[in-house]
This record gives sequence, C-alpha cells and structure tokens, in this order.
Amino acid sequence: MKKRPAPLLRALSTVVLIAAIGAAFYLSIEVTDPDFVKLITSAPKAKQILPELLSPDLVTRESEERTLELAFPIPCGGAAEGVPATTGATLIADPACAAERETFRLDGTGFPPDTIVKLSWVLPSGDPFGVTRITTTEEGSFTQEMQARPIAAAADGVAASLRAEWSLPGGVIKPSQALLDVTDAIMVTIFMALLSTTIGTVFAAPLSFLAAANITRKGVIGSAIYYITRSVFNVARSFEPLVMALIFALIVGFGSPFAGVLGMTVMTAASLGKMFSESVESIDPGPIEAVTATGANRWQVVRYAAIPQIIPDFLSFIIYHWDVNVRISTVIGFVGGGGIGYYLSQRISTLEYSKAGTALLAIVIVVMVLDFLSAQIRKRAI
Repeated sequence: MKKRPAPLLRALSTVVLIAAIGAAFYLSIEVTDPDFVKLITSAPKAKQILPELLSPDLVTRESEERTLELAFPIPCGGAAEGVPATTGATLIADPACAAERETFRLDGTGFPPDTIVKLSWVLPSGDPFGVTRITTTEEGSFTQEMQARPIAAAADGVAASLRAEWSLPGGVIKPSQALLDVTDAIMVTIFMALLSTTIGTVFAAPLSFLAAANITRKGVIGSAIYYITRSVFNVARSFEPLVMALIFALIVGFGSPFAGVLGMTVMTAASLGKMFSESVESIDPGPIEAVTATGANRWQVVRYAAIPQIIPDFLSFIIYHWDVNVRISTVIGFVGGGGIGYYLSQRISTLEYSKAGTALLAIVIVVMVLDFLSAQIRKRAI
C-alpha cells in the first residue's frame, strides 16, 4: 500500500486544528453573547460610580451625621402614611403612597446647600436598601424620581420608610471610619490567608509523598495508596474556593472569617499537595538509590534523600500560595467568607462607593507589598 506523503498529512492536521480553534471561538461568542455596543452606550452609567471609587475615603473632619425618614406605604392602605416635618429639613413624597413598581417624586427642602444626600429605603424589617446619592442645590433642595420597590412593601401594618442621610462637616481632620474599618478588615484578610496556608501545608506536606510515584508507587499496596491520594487531590482541586467558602459560610455563618479560612484550606491543601508531589517526583534519583542500597526503609529514604532536595521548592510554593490566598480571600468575602471582601461587598450593596474605593486601595497596596516580600523571601530561601 502506497504511503501518503507526510506534507499532506501535516497540511490536513493544520486545517483540522484551525477548524477546531475557529469552532471553539464561534461557540464562545454564541455562549457569552458579547454586546460591545451596549458596553459603549452604557458607559455614562459609570459617571457617578468611578469618581467615587477613585476618591477613597481616607480622612474626615469631625462631623455631625443627620438622618431624616418619611414613612411611605406600599401599597396605599397597607400602613399609615408618613407626615412630613414642618421645620428644618423636610421630605415630601408626591403622592404619599403608591402601588408596587409605580413611580413617584421625592422632594427635599431645608437641607444644607451643595451637600451630598444618600437616599435609601428602610424596609419594614429595619434593614436599609440603598437607592442613590444626590447633591442638593444652592438653595438646599432636591427632586428625585423614585420607584415603589416590591421589596419595600408594607408588612404587618408597618410601612417602609424613605431615609435621607447627610453630614455637617467640622474642622478637625482625622482618619475616616472607613479607613479604620478597612485596616481591620485587611488585617483579618492577611491572617485568614496565613492560617489557611499553614493548615493546608500541614496536610499537604505528608500527603504529597504518598502522591509521589518515585516514593510510593511500588507494589500493589503502594500503587493503591498513590492513586487514592492523587484522586483526593484532584477531587479537592475541582471545587473553586468560592464554592467551598459558600458551603462553609452556610454552616458557620455568613461574614465569618472562619468560613473563608476553611474554604481556602481545602484548596490550598489540594493545590500544594499536587505541587509538592511533582517536586518530589522531579528530585535527583541518585541519592534515593544510594540510601536505598544501604538497606534504609522508606521513611529513612524520604528523610535523608528526598527532604534535603525539596525544601527550597516547598518554601517557594508555600510563600507563593500565601500571596495567592491573600488575593483569593478578597473575592471569597463576597460570598460571606469575611475579611476585606465582605466589607467591600457591603459597601457596594449600600452604594458607598467612596468607602469601597478605600477597600480597593488597601487591597492593591497589600498585594504589592506581599508580592515584594514574597519575592525577597524566595530569593533568600532558594
């Protein structure tokens, strides 16, 4: 049988590969449905958000916080209507009640001029639900179109309230409360990463030798231990830290740093275990053969031939994973894992973008510092 020319096979393989890549990109576009036109047309929505995110709340002046509320029943008759104040700052809703999803106008008068006022709903349960921020005119008034949100419907005869919050600045400059809260939260994040990395290393280090073919995969029992350990690592690594943190948050409570630590520990143990085992498998077999030839058992082979070779790699992997865990922990907070991520999610949900900007700035600084420190430590350890 006459053989096909090799160039023809290579050309056919190239065509098939290009077709496969093209099909993958086509399916990616079909699945994700990108709309770049909408991205451009929606850009004006960022005008309010970006300036505040880029203006982190770092310092403040001693100020007096003011709050004003007006009961607003949804639907009409679900509860008593609110009575506007007769002096000072006043909120007036027109009409004074509404059905779900109906729009109404909220007027504010008597406020300080050129002052940012945060508008939000206070649900019948007492929980706040941010709506928007608005700046008063030179006369100290504002007008805002609002929608009667279904979430703010009256319950058991108790109406939701429209809340306006503003502050009167003083003269003494001091660290803002946001900066103090972010400092506490970022320290929690750093120690969450440290603790999860430490616990994960304690589990990963000994198990990695069981998952190393050159150490364990000898005989039926050794091969069984090897494949079981590798399978455990693969199964644990298949779950994202976000998923694990969410599961643990349901168990130990949302906002608990312990939930984040547990989620990252599982991921760290599996990931480090795999990297450690690959490091063990890549060591020089000469010392292992020499120690084995002396009649040493497996523990002695590991102790005197394997460990001295892998310590630099182990230290490098551990430091790198601590750096990775700091970054992951900021995202884990969004699913209730505690730390700076949980603080950031709360600020965004309540439209406090300036405070969210403070958290973002802290995350950037900490990641940069840890990246520099970990690089220096790795240089000295290797």
